[in-house]
Amino acid sequence: MHSTIVRAQNVFGLFTTVAFFVSAFISLSVLFRPQSPSAGIQLKNIQVVKGRPHYYSLKKEEYANIKFDLDADLSSLFNWNTKQVFVYILAKWPPLGKPDSINEAIIWDQIIPADASQNPNVTPERRRKSSALPPSKAERGRIRLRNAKSKYQITDIAGKVAQRANATLELGWNVQPWVGALTWTTHRQLGGWKALRGGRSEPFDFPELQAKKKSTGQGNK
Repeated sequence: MHSTIVRAQNVFGLFTTVAFFVSAFISLSVLFRPQSPSAGIQLKNIQVVKGRPHYYSLKKEEYANIKFDLDADLSSLFNWNTKQVFVYILAKWPPLGKPDSINEAIIWDQIIPADASQNPNVTPERRRKSSALPPSKAERGRIRLRNAKSKYQITDIAGKVAQRANATLELGWNVQPWVGALTWTTHRQLGGWKALRGGRSEPFDFPELQAKKKSTGQGNK
């Protein structure tokens, strides 16, 4: 007869084997669920100033502040295995003297949980309605921002960003599942997963460095 320890080991081994195959099945099953994300980004305003972009910056340098509009429908990224989706906007521009290279900087990001009632892009009234609907009909992954300000400033290793040409804003994401591998932005179709439609702004140029306003007031005599 087997001892209690041996029986416990056999049961645990069976449990882990079944858990592994169930997790693998769940992870692979999402590959057969169609995805059709779409987004539109429009630059509204951009300013280049000189100063310390961060409190820990040791020297002054040029940095850019951006305002933008974003309309995105990422609801097809959510399924039975989605825990949350990390969405971000990248600013891309060529570095000085290296037209074949590209600089990238995240200017905005947000975590969208699978639970529609916790979606930061849904108003309280619509959040209550979404939580009362079945998961398939709940509003998830829909983003609509107007004149939104970037969370992070754009800086360059050269310390200058003014008058850089051919820059763009691009939407990206990272799907974080309950089990399985992380998936990133789809720029080309993979089976039932369609490539992101839109998601890129029109090319733009960084403006000239904004001059500081000088005080012209006179003291009382």
